Amino acid sequence: MAQGLQVAMICWSLVLIGVLSVVMRLFKEMWLKPARIRSVLRKQGIGGPPPSFLVGNMTEMQKIQSTTNIIHEPSDPKDFQHNWVPSIFPYLQRWEQKYGPVYRYSTGSKQHMYVSDPKLLKELKLQNYMDLGVPKYLSKPLLPLIGNSIIRANGQDFAYQKKLIAPEFFLNKVKGMMDMMEESAVALLKTWERRLLKSEGGVLEIIVDKELKTLSADIISRACFGSTYSQGNQIFSKIALLQEALSNPILLFGVINFGFFPTENDRKIWTLRKEVDALLLKLVRDRQKQSQVGGICKKDLLQMLLESAASTSSDMHQNTHKTDQFILDNCRSIYFAGSETTALTASWTLMLLALHPKWQECIRAEISEVCGDDYQLHHCLKDTDKLNKLKTLTMVIQESLRFYAPSVLVAREALEKVRLGDLDVPKGVHIWTFIPTLHRDPENWGPDADEFKPERFANGVSEACKYPQAYMPFGYGSRLCIGQNFSMVQLKIVLSLILSKFSFALSPNYQHSPVYKMLLLPKHGIKLLVRRVQ
Repeated sequence: MAQGLQVAMICWSLVLIGVLSVVMRLFKEMWLKPARIRSVLRKQGIGGPPPSFLVGNMTEMQKIQSTTNIIHEPSDPKDFQHNWVPSIFPYLQRWEQKYGPVYRYSTGSKQHMYVSDPKLLKELKLQNYMDLGVPKYLSKPLLPLIGNSIIRANGQDFAYQKKLIAPEFFLNKVKGMMDMMEESAVALLKTWERRLLKSEGGVLEIIVDKELKTLSADIISRACFGSTYSQGNQIFSKIALLQEALSNPILLFGVINFGFFPTENDRKIWTLRKEVDALLLKLVRDRQKQSQVGGICKKDLLQMLLESAASTSSDMHQNTHKTDQFILDNCRSIYFAGSETTALTASWTLMLLALHPKWQECIRAEISEVCGDDYQLHHCLKDTDKLNKLKTLTMVIQESLRFYAPSVLVAREALEKVRLGDLDVPKGVHIWTFIPTLHRDPENWGPDADEFKPERFANGVSEACKYPQAYMPFGYGSRLCIGQNFSMVQLKIVLSLILSKFSFALSPNYQHSPVYKMLLLPKHGIKLLVRRVQ
């Protein structure tokens, strides 16, 4: 009896020790560690809203978001270009006004440092991929879309994937894709011309963002995967649905769903992921069969991924990936990032040009001067030297990216202790930058910061503003978008062809309502009136 009681007491003691151990660990992770990080930042003069136990500043964030007065449809359409900005993450902007360009805040146990100070942004751009990476809590929920691709990878894994993929988007490779870009754009323009012939009064209302997504998906499919949009249509449409299902702002708070059972949205995400992977895997298997019979004439991104994945298993990085999953993750990411962002930039650019028709005329005059007639135009757009002479078009694209960069936020996690100027940033801090306010800061861009003035870029980004490092439509530092060259060449070719043949005005049915769903999207579409240029 006594022995049994003694055993029971030992068991209960072990259970108690285990429970206390878990409680202490949770207390350390949820309070002591965050408190230490806040203390380090506070001692360096970095203020911020006081956090609450366990939830941090999430309650205040949600309250500010819910009480923000959102105005999307003012009476004068020329005034609506920028007043949507306060509706997207209004707490970031309100705290910046209260605490300055550098402040701290918390979401649960996660500690964030907001940075919009140009001097610190310059320092951030100098950090390497081993010190700054993608926040794990942000990228983990996006696994169904981006997997363990280059978008999510950190450290040596990121370096390996960048070394593998980035060369495929170097300018010398992009030159070989220009024919495809032009052919895809011409096909779209012909459909518009046929629809215009049947339209009343030679005017057609087009939802340009929808049409340009189709075009961009066709280009990325053909250039990177050797398939046409007819083959990639299912993949692209399902990825769009997957993006919609994953566009939950709560992810930015770092909140985890602790439910024991998956939600309906969870099941939808898993189903879409399986369907996308099945379609991509068929694309991969078809290509492998082609390769075996010697049917590949030209190497594209898919072929390069296949060859790399089949390379010697002694490569220590390649061992971290299953061959198929490595290929599928990167295919999914490139379909999403490569087509969506460029299509959005082209769409927002046409919306701004519809508001400012004189710039449409300037671009047409430049195209005529540089390229000549229609026949010469098609040859001109396959020549990078001629494309580089389209200065007015380049300025318009840069100004459009200033106002409507597809990426709204740049988020980094300090993977190691980081030195930024005079500041020591502890390991684990998440560094945030809100692009729309940076791109509209009068101190940097001047008193006309809210005006559409492409001429500010006449001498390049370095002369367009006081602090060029605060212009970051493609991100910054070692994680600068690898598809920047591909995107800019595609934008110039597509917009040159479109503007040489069509003029644009805002449709009376257009509702200006930019929303954040992983990227800056037009909630109601971009509806423009299209006419044939005489």
